[in-house]
Amino acid sequence: MKSIMYSLVLIGVMLSCLTSNKVLSQKRDYRFLTDSLNMEQQLEKRKLAGFSVVVFENYKIVYSNQFGIKSMDSKEKIEENTAFSTASMTKPITALLCHILEEKGLINLDDPIDKYLKRWHLPKSKLTENNSPTWKQFFNHTSGTNQGGFADYYEGDTIPTIKQSLLGQIPRYDKEIEFLFTPGTNFEYSGGGYVIVQMALEDTLNKSIAELAKEYIFSPLGLKNTTMIQPNEARFLTNVALVHDKDGKVIRTGLPITPQIGASGMWSTPTDLAKLSIEIQNALRNKNNKVISHRVAKEVTAVTTLKNAVGGWGYGWQKSLGYNNYDWFSCNGSNTGVGGSIFATMTDGNGFVFLANGEKPNRIPVMVNTQKKILKLMNWNRKSDNEDIQEMPASLKKQLNGRYDDFLYGQKMETKIVEKNNRLYVESQLLEHFKGKNENELIYLKNGLFKIIDYPNLLKLEFNNGKLNSVVLIRDRLSTKIELVSKEK
Repeated sequence: MKSIMYSLVLIGVMLSCLTSNKVLSQKRDYRFLTDSLNMEQQLEKRKLAGFSVVVFENYKIVYSNQFGIKSMDSKEKIEENTAFSTASMTKPITALLCHILEEKGLINLDDPIDKYLKRWHLPKSKLTENNSPTWKQFFNHTSGTNQGGFADYYEGDTIPTIKQSLLGQIPRYDKEIEFLFTPGTNFEYSGGGYVIVQMALEDTLNKSIAELAKEYIFSPLGLKNTTMIQPNEARFLTNVALVHDKDGKVIRTGLPITPQIGASGMWSTPTDLAKLSIEIQNALRNKNNKVISHRVAKEVTAVTTLKNAVGGWGYGWQKSLGYNNYDWFSCNGSNTGVGGSIFATMTDGNGFVFLANGEKPNRIPVMVNTQKKILKLMNWNRKSDNEDIQEMPASLKKQLNGRYDDFLYGQKMETKIVEKNNRLYVESQLLEHFKGKNENELIYLKNGLFKIIDYPNLLKLEFNNGKLNSVVLIRDRLSTKIELVSKEK
């Protein structure tokens, strides 16, 4: 009996080892990304100081690598915990913070924001007399305010208050922030709107936005290398990448100070931003989320405006890009001498984050190349539903062939519909830039709508006298109509 027991135990151990070996053998080796990205050569060619990248798959970080140096002056290497100024990647985090605070009963995001302001109030405007903007309209840039972005400051400069910023007493702006349209009726990217959000938070809760973000997001998620504290303040991070100009030289002290914190004042690492993205992804599936609720995750990542909104925008997150049949939430950040991106899928837990400490001509070619390579090499291909596709009549193909103003993103770039091998394709400089190829098939659906492969909005095409004269973009319950000017073929 004892020998039988030993045999059973031995078999169990052997099966356990076999199972373990099988799992190990199936574990993917992601080192191929290092060779494919060819980053060292790219940095040298572009005079880019440094680059940090993280890839996550199936809700886990699977690849992290850092290249180059924190500063051309010190030659100290960038490593995983080296933080960068994240610029406008701050905005979705500010919006997320507000949603978490609302869930805790501290604010109401459907309220007019002006009732929360104490140091300053929204300027009088006929556009807002009967329609005072809510918090949410500032998150998705439909509040109507201007002030797109801001100049950086450095140690030794006179740092303005956010009240002075809103009053226009700063470089780039010589008058108070103003309204350009009735809130909720259009889209205008507004960093100034996020400054108003920052002021409303601080005035209402009597804490700085840096304290609030740490208390409700950064500390609970263990993001030790993320902060909204600025370089001229106590407890600023010590392991940071300095900003560089187009010649690869450190800009002044290398540490930009951003008083407009809610718009662009966060410092972080790709690893921390990946952890935050995965937390949102887990919350979307309502599994393994620790800090962000399912309701909040759904609300902040949903597309909330389409009209003139560069293909779609949510509460802080950009919703205008599609890759490999996935819906993505994303954000780009760009300040002088630094920038990066977050890309995360709404399902399956895939994505990537990168940050680079160089000026636009230096970093953008490297960023674009990295994005294309990751999307291609990771082979994230979500199965599309082919049941809704129908054959497009030849007469309809003939009607659609032509050159048009950009109806995808509203950026005044020419868009073409061309026939190749009995199929129709949409050609766009923007799609080519984002995807690295310009073969985006136009598909005819059984409900009479159209879809472009890897473009997130459905299209309703409207004709007049046999010619395409308008396109209605449709996403979820939202739609917006774009009148077209057909050009000569």
